[in-house]
Amino acid sequence: MSLLLTGATVIDGVSEKAVNGQSILVENGRISAIGRRDELPVTAVEKTVDLDGKFIIPGLMNANVHMFVNVLFETLVRYEGSYEDLIVEAAQVALNAGMTTVFDTWGPRRALMAVRDRIDRGEIVGSRIRCAGNIIGFDGPFSADFDGRIPGIGSSHFVDRVNAAWVENTGRHLMWMTPEAVGEEVRTYIENGIDFVKYASNEHGGTAAGAFIQFSERTQRAIVEEAHRSGLTAQSHSASVEGLRMSIEAGCDLVQHCNMTGPTEIPRETLDVLAQGDCGAVVFPLTDNGLEILKESISDLEWTMWKASDSNCRNLIDSGATILLANDGGILAPEVMQEPMIKGTWNGLPEEEALGRLATGHFIWLKAMEEKGMAPMDLLHAATRNIAKAYKVDDDFGTLEAGKIADMVVLDENPLQSAENYRTIHAVIKDGALVNRDTLPERPLLTAELPAPLEEEARYKRFLHHGVRLPGCPTCVNETR
Repeated sequence: MSLLLTGATVIDGVSEKAVNGQSILVENGRISAIGRRDELPVTAVEKTVDLDGKFIIPGLMNANVHMFVNVLFETLVRYEGSYEDLIVEAAQVALNAGMTTVFDTWGPRRALMAVRDRIDRGEIVGSRIRCAGNIIGFDGPFSADFDGRIPGIGSSHFVDRVNAAWVENTGRHLMWMTPEAVGEEVRTYIENGIDFVKYASNEHGGTAAGAFIQFSERTQRAIVEEAHRSGLTAQSHSASVEGLRMSIEAGCDLVQHCNMTGPTEIPRETLDVLAQGDCGAVVFPLTDNGLEILKESISDLEWTMWKASDSNCRNLIDSGATILLANDGGILAPEVMQEPMIKGTWNGLPEEEALGRLATGHFIWLKAMEEKGMAPMDLLHAATRNIAKAYKVDDDFGTLEAGKIADMVVLDENPLQSAENYRTIHAVIKDGALVNRDTLPERPLLTAELPAPLEEEARYKRFLHHGVRLPGCPTCVNETR
């Protein structure tokens, strides 16, 4: 199929400036040529779209999402056997929001790969998914690493089956093993067909607020070397300044949420290493207003940690590190958003400030980093080119150039004038085809509205309702407060 886009301002991610009055010729899903219309080798074109006054940018990417993050007990029971349906819904929500490629960094491997492959074959519409499966070294959703309330409530049969779907041979037992033995287990996991490797440099959950180191330096290097030996990129889950340093020294291609380092800011020495090296810095920022709202509902210790993370974002920008857009984006069902465990946390922020929403969180990211001083073109690179380079897929994605896959977002307003303009999506093009955004998601599940209340609910008088708060991400509930 051939597609000709005419009359737009093109911001290709390569040039330092936007170029007005450009046309893009797409053939067989790839960009064939970019330039003035009278300069293009156009003969017969199946479809021409006039985009005069619009702005074309590369398809947006997200370096850290979770296509299946709503892993509470009732969700996993209700949708057992239908996990793929939830992942399809998330992929369509992401695509509708301009993200043509997303990198899922923790989830049920087999279901993620199945949806990935169906999208790649063109059987279903959705954002292109690349996935790691489990985070090497972590246990499953029903464990102390994520939701430690469920063992003892759910049957051991169901709990073990759910955990196995995430963990397989890559769980906490690896911490007992030699670096060589861990490498062998990682090699076995890679053979299942994952797209990249993610491992734990720091713990996850509330045991020590992420401070504990999960693997030794030798083991971290062994994991990274095994990924690279298989031609895959390696990344870490980092949550402390030492976890970050060890990840870089192990040879990681990118480090997730590297601005989250507890109450301690990233040392200048580490910032310099990031700026001078090839390791991408994935950051999770909040807007200034989001931080002010959050401050009112968290403890002094938590606020100290959020202040450090905010300073880290600003210092990473100033250092010249290669920064990547990511937000832990996922879909939390509306009933979950009403829970006490969500309110008063970063996941419970108002929609216009909530970083972790799959449909809108990337817009929050861009606004937050603009506030912290990131230059307009650097924002675009963080959402496109930098991610493609870090994941080693920049031969096909990340910029608008002849020969690359035709993933594009058409905006009504200039994103180089304001980060808010990324919200003005006029059209999304993936693999050279216009996406029918009005139909997405095709089958709302977690995005569906709550059913009407029962008649009995109007008469129900609650005695007490206790809940726990999520200390960080939507999937780490480890203790009752």
